[in-house]
Amino acid sequence: MREGRGERIARWIVLTFLAAFVLTPLYVMVSSALKPLQDVQDYFTWFPSTLTFQAFVDMWSTVPLGNYLLNSVIVASVAAVFSVVIAVFAAFAISRYRFRGRSVFSVAVLSTQMFPGILFLLPLFLIYVNLGTAGGVDLYQTRLGLVITYLTFSLPFSIWMLAGYFDSIPRGLDEAAQVDGAGSMRTLFTVILPTAVPGIVAVTVYAFMTAWGEVLFASIMTDQDSRTLAVGLQAYSTQFQVYWNQVMAASLVVSVPVVAGFLALQRYFVAGLTAGAVK
Repeated sequence: MREGRGERIARWIVLTFLAAFVLTPLYVMVSSALKPLQDVQDYFTWFPSTLTFQAFVDMWSTVPLGNYLLNSVIVASVAAVFSVVIAVFAAFAISRYRFRGRSVFSVAVLSTQMFPGILFLLPLFLIYVNLGTAGGVDLYQTRLGLVITYLTFSLPFSIWMLAGYFDSIPRGLDEAAQVDGAGSMRTLFTVILPTAVPGIVAVTVYAFMTAWGEVLFASIMTDQDSRTLAVGLQAYSTQFQVYWNQVMAASLVVSVPVVAGFLALQRYFVAGLTAGAVK
């Protein structure tokens, strides 16, 4: 079907509008990071009057940004790894075995996604505080507590997503492995997991991003030492001053690793969400 001239013009208009809608805030962020603080606080201008990279230098000393970055990397990475490891075994059991309560468990796992996260804030807060007071287990205002918190959000969706992906893998592969003498665990590690790489990558990216950008629980469950980037960026706003150029510079710097990693894994991520492993 040939595209008409009017349709082509309309398509370019829509794409141009969408590109401007997406790139304009990014340009404002970059230009503000390259301006002196006085220019950012003054009337808005599209182009910096003085081009400077001082904000990229000062942002590390104004607040302990390096510590916040380290906390975010550790918390998000550990939460993603544990979420994927647990989800792989749970999804394999749901996909390949028929046991009593299987349907109830699957529905219960998926139904947890219907509740807003704020409903779990007070119960988790009370559990962590009481564990520290009565049991001596320090989870409140620690990175370990934050990892466990993020698992409660990413794990149900990870299990549900991987179970659906494993269902798309032909069972004939399992039977062929069993004929060769492979047990359940060997079948999982040598047959299922290599075939399910796109799905595993998609779940890993989802779990990592869930932990990386979360604000509500990080603002309540952390202190100065365990604070993550999502909350730490607020430290650039003080009672008497807001360092807008440093906020923009820090936002750009902390976004580069995430964007680069997402672009590098994009083909696996798209395949994991759409195509599955059916060939």
